[in-house]
Amino acid sequence: MGGLGQGVAFADQGRAVASAQGEVAITIYNHDLALVQDVRSLPLPAGRSLQEMAEVSAQIRPETVTIAAPGASVLEQNFDYDLLSPERLVDKGVGQDVTIIRTNPATGAETVEKGRILANNGGTLVQIGNRIEVLGDMKARLVFDQLPEGLKARPTLSVALDAAKSGTRPVSLSYLSRGFGWKADYVALFDEVAGKMDVQGWVTLNNTSGTSFNAAKVLLVAGDVGVSGGGDDDDTPQPVFRRGGVVSGEQAMGIEGSTREQLGDFYVYPISGRVQVANQQQKQISFLNVTGAAAHKVYSFRNDWLGAQEEAQSFATSLAFSTGAKEGLGDALPAGTMRIYMRDARGQAQFIGEDSIAHTPQGSLLTVKTGEAFDVKIQPVLEKREKIDAGEWERVARFRVGDKVTTVEAAKTYWRTHMRYNLTNARAQPVEVEVVQAGLDGGAHDTRVSAESVKGEQRNANERVWHVTIPAHGSLALTAQIDTRY
Repeated sequence: MGGLGQGVAFADQGRAVASAQGEVAITIYNHDLALVQDVRSLPLPAGRSLQEMAEVSAQIRPETVTIAAPGASVLEQNFDYDLLSPERLVDKGVGQDVTIIRTNPATGAETVEKGRILANNGGTLVQIGNRIEVLGDMKARLVFDQLPEGLKARPTLSVALDAAKSGTRPVSLSYLSRGFGWKADYVALFDEVAGKMDVQGWVTLNNTSGTSFNAAKVLLVAGDVGVSGGGDDDDTPQPVFRRGGVVSGEQAMGIEGSTREQLGDFYVYPISGRVQVANQQQKQISFLNVTGAAAHKVYSFRNDWLGAQEEAQSFATSLAFSTGAKEGLGDALPAGTMRIYMRDARGQAQFIGEDSIAHTPQGSLLTVKTGEAFDVKIQPVLEKREKIDAGEWERVARFRVGDKVTTVEAAKTYWRTHMRYNLTNARAQPVEVEVVQAGLDGGAHDTRVSAESVKGEQRNANERVWHVTIPAHGSLALTAQIDTRY
């Protein structure tokens, strides 16, 4: 308030204010967008009248407002966003008479004077009788008998209606608003011995619209809805789908139909009953509860092309499971964060890691990374890299990993790369690991894996994967001979 140290108040500030909203339904999308539908019962006089519809969202998009009133036409609508605050109250109160109350800090005695606000710019100037004072940081309160004209205590939509006849009728208000969002959070309790997990899903609602909605029907839409002007403008990181080691090929995303309600290409998650969606509040509501879904641990390591390490690296540990109806979670999962817990030797659930998932169809295979393995290590070693002649290149043609070859007009030079992956396991039981060698596709689509100590699978043109079991308290070496044009 421009350095103003005094407080401000209304003469009737202790009176409760009833909600002006009617039957409210809110459809909330994932990132900073909601559709608000509000049906209010309003007494309309015959002819033209101005109706003030308070308690709309402070982040309303006025251009999206639609209003329908039986037997009445809409002539004009205005959104009044000049909202009440101490600073705006004093700014708007310039020229208005107020009561000035001061308290003597030594005695506690109060003095009351009438005055008029002259200006509010780096300090408040008031005229009291024949003198002019700068209140500045003085301990004083300004009491207003009424709100200055044009200043609204709550976000208000002013609508000019023309009714054919008088009477009370439902007036439907619909608009899009920023300041809303929701995301999913998952809590999973994993039993490694049983190969099972229990999962609870929670919806977290956020309302920063500047307005509370006390008894709303809430519908959540999972998916990225197109919005002109660039869509999201927040810094929320987009979750990443991880195929990890549970899939060979490109069939990670599910093709099962979900029983969830759909709206176009999006899934709908209705919240039962009426919900209070308070301003500046996060609210969590349960939407998924699954027990005994199949799950298993995955150890995986992805090596870049010609990648070599002087020291052993940890395998990434992940939890693999299905969202399918058979032994899976049996649902389409909205984007969010999954947090994994396991019970320790005392039976206490302990947190072991978290990861993000994208919007995931039912029937998908997912891996959620939980961290880095303490006892299971890998050291990629580039043993040597040598040129080979055209005769050897033709001899290994049957080991080509792709079926599409790009003709290369430049001088023919072929390379043979010898890779060794040293694997160790300090655990008391054998573990199966997944080793992925990336960077195989150099653009010619003509790479050959001409020798390997364990038969691998070609995940795609760029990646080959080996599944290897390392014995308990043991070690072994995985080797591969890779022939390329680069």
